[in-house]
Amino acid sequence: MAEEEKFLTLHPAGKKGVNILKRRYDLIKKYIIQEVRKVGEISYQDLSDQAVKELTTTFDGKVAWYIVSVKLDLEARGILGRIPKTSPHKIRLVNP
Repeated sequence: MAEEEKFLTLHPAGKKGVNILKRRYDLIKKYIIQEVRKVGEISYQDLSDQAVKELTTTFDGKVAWYIVSVKLDLEARGILGRIPKTSPHKIRLVNP
């Protein structure tokens, strides 16, 4: 059986990223971008809670862990940005 393609994430603070299956990365990335685009800005907590609620029955992994890993990768790639001085921190698309 062929091994599935993996993807190495980036971290905004320059820390070592994590290797995850590309199909899982792509699904979570699409979900995050779609949800943030819908509302403009969202708290990380709300995004994570919503993803767990919507994806847990169909996603073959720990939804909350993938949300944080992919969110950090998207921040490191300049796709998502944290909104300064928000608590809990909020995120938005850098170039919507």
